[in-house]
Amino acid sequence: MQLPEPYQQQAQAGQLTPGPTTDQAQKLIDAVNDALAPPTTYRDDTPVPVVGSAPPVPQPGRPPMSQKATDASALMLSGGVASVLAGGGVSLVMVASGSADPVVCAIVFGAPAVLVLALSRLVKRAKSAVEAMPPVEHHHYNGTVVQDQRSITTQTRGVIANTRNQTGNN
Repeated sequence: MQLPEPYQQQAQAGQLTPGPTTDQAQKLIDAVNDALAPPTTYRDDTPVPVVGSAPPVPQPGRPPMSQKATDASALMLSGGVASVLAGGGVSLVMVASGSADPVVCAIVFGAPAVLVLALSRLVKRAKSAVEAMPPVEHHHYNGTVVQDQRSITTQTRGVIANTRNQTGNN
């Protein structure tokens, strides 16, 4: 059991009760008014500089990368989605038929993938072979053409260099 406060005892006895003081009441009223007042805001409308001294901060999401890497990433993501759709379709066919042999399905659906891989390697090797070949040169001459097929052999001997050139016909 809790004892009554002294001012409650005085009120029960019929005496004048000293309640909260006027200062306390005014503080309470001010606190309520501050809580109900609209928030104070400030907006800085000065333009933000485009380039500053702070280093760049990685943004959420995909990390920064080159355009080629972005294109390759998008291609891989779309290929993954396509493979999930194709696999789901194959699964539905197998479930619907009820008598599909998994080995036959693997051969039928795996053969195109192996064929595509083999063709891509063949194209890649052919492309590298074409790039490695020397360029073809075509010469067109007007008039009489004389081809000189002589060779020059050079020998240098001795302490004091003495060079003798010998010409010969092949």
